[in-house]
Amino acid sequence: MRKLVIGDKNLSSWSLRPWLALRVAGLPFAEINIRLGQPDSRATILQHSPSGKVPCLIEGDLLIWDSLAICEYTAELAPQLWPANAAARAEARAVSAEMHSGFTALRQNMPMNVCAEKPGAGRTPETEADIDRILALWESCRARHGVSGPFLFGTFSIADAMYAPVVWRFNTYAVEASSAARAWMDAMLALPAMQEWRAAAATEVSVSGR
Repeated sequence: MRKLVIGDKNLSSWSLRPWLALRVAGLPFAEINIRLGQPDSRATILQHSPSGKVPCLIEGDLLIWDSLAICEYTAELAPQLWPANAAARAEARAVSAEMHSGFTALRQNMPMNVCAEKPGAGRTPETEADIDRILALWESCRARHGVSGPFLFGTFSIADAMYAPVVWRFNTYAVEASSAARAWMDAMLALPAMQEWRAAAATEVSVSGR
């Protein structure tokens, strides 16, 4: 049985990305949930993941311990997670890679906290630059590739999964978005998998207070 090791659903943006890709693709998996920020968190994660970080996918003898790598592997099993057109697929990969490696100010100043409301917090000049770039990416993808559906490249893809945590961030911190960007965010929030994640995050908060 395929297993995905993840952290707190309220807080772990990296865990959300492959979890969402697997859910939307309809690929079965078991969750191994590990509370982050505890004295034994790293030791517990190291029992599953050689990097000492979440997420990690376990499938038989196979271990994959990076969000984008897990998503890429998931797309090997569910090719519809990348656009069928080669040029669009390359652009989707570039968009995903930019999220994977960039937007440091946004990560640091506006961490994912699904159930919180913090309007205006974390809005440094560097964060504003990240927000502007992300919104421009979303608007460009929708304008160029959005004819066939409501997601960044029409149908749901790994690019959507990679930016899913930003949807929660923009909600938490009350970031204004254009109508095109907001429509994409609304489509993401309407996904049953995103609603499932939100419900589980709320349960975590009610139990632990975080």
